[in-house]
Amino acid sequence: MKIRVIGLNHKTSPISVREKLTFSGAQASETLIQLKEKFPEAEFALLSTCNRTEIYLAARRDTIPDTDKLVRVISDIREVETETFKSFLYVHDNEEAARHLLTVATSLDSLVVGESQIVAQVKESYRLAVKAKCTGKVLNRLFHCAFATSKEVYTLTSIAQRRVSVAGVAIGLAKQLFEDIAAAHVAVIGAGEMGELLVRHLLEVGCKNITVFNRTFRRAGAMAEKYNIAAGEWEQLQNSLLQVDIVVAAVQTKEYLFEQSCFTGRRGGALLIIDIAVPRNFDPAVNELEGVHLYSVDDLADVIQENIEARQEDVGQAKEIIADNVVGFMDWFGVMDIGPLIGKLRKRFHQLSRAEFESFLAGETNITTMQKQKMEAAVNRIVDKLLHRLINNVYTVAREYGPNEAGHLIKSIIEYEDRTECSGCLICKKSECGKD
Repeated sequence: MKIRVIGLNHKTSPISVREKLTFSGAQASETLIQLKEKFPEAEFALLSTCNRTEIYLAARRDTIPDTDKLVRVISDIREVETETFKSFLYVHDNEEAARHLLTVATSLDSLVVGESQIVAQVKESYRLAVKAKCTGKVLNRLFHCAFATSKEVYTLTSIAQRRVSVAGVAIGLAKQLFEDIAAAHVAVIGAGEMGELLVRHLLEVGCKNITVFNRTFRRAGAMAEKYNIAAGEWEQLQNSLLQVDIVVAAVQTKEYLFEQSCFTGRRGGALLIIDIAVPRNFDPAVNELEGVHLYSVDDLADVIQENIEARQEDVGQAKEIIADNVVGFMDWFGVMDIGPLIGKLRKRFHQLSRAEFESFLAGETNITTMQKQKMEAAVNRIVDKLLHRLINNVYTVAREYGPNEAGHLIKSIIEYEDRTECSGCLICKKSECGKD
């Protein structure tokens, strides 16, 4: 078996590329189904967030999908030319693929180290893959290992106690740029999970005049009531953009919601727009307007770097935990390929013991059925104990020298037994069986 991850993230690609390859939940499910139809022998999972799009797959070495074919499938599904994103892709196999997922799930590969949303996003991507019947033995084990590792990191390090989010960094930037942020008029666009995080962070830094806008007013109204802020009708948003001081946006959309023309007639002081949505909500050309300062997720890099530098000790501890769990997973992965051969070995040994036992009983007439059953059970226990020791040694060979070497060892044992038993062998009871 082989594990592979193909993807791009905020480290390898700009937001202008990432936003072309984002998938909603429904799109991710449909993509998984299409991938499974094209490559039925493989397992798949698709992770798509603001900062990354990644395909995880597992298959036998001789059937693993070619990277170029996968890239073409994604290109066709998203209707994006492969040349647009191919150079930004990374590919990791086996141990590095496992290490990558564990690093992602523990937030060490996030834009903001310690952010809490990523593990929920990884769990959701796995749930969709399971629902689409795209996972199997390998990815099931790998993703559950990632979840356990994330829990261990958040339990044993101080990342959990000091964690922040992209929303928190965004509001931190606003606080730096506005001396009296409490007096600023703020519009929050989007009443989803990220919108709620933005509201909470704004309240924490002292903002008092906050209005939340959402396409569905009922949702905006519910959030406004929960946090004692204002809710605005979506139709009022255009006019509000001309009056507020700060706009923070996190709406899922396929194209820009706001262009330069939306700000025609704006008067007053500076306007700060923090667009943390991917795809972006604001056309980058808005930043060319006088008095308007537009920041995207990628523009928060300097603030985020300070967060990373402050967490080096946490990161070091988390990496040690990840390394230990990768070793554990790879120990399992390294021997799973020899599972069928182990089964053959067990079957062969029990065939031999059965044949020897029946040969022994052939001349015995005074043994009762109960005695026979007890003797047979004792023989099976002896065989199982001997097999246990042998199989443990085979697993050791697999871990130290690889599954291929362990496979050769098992085959050599089976072949040796076949050669030594087949001249008048006890199994077929024929001297002419042809195995000699």
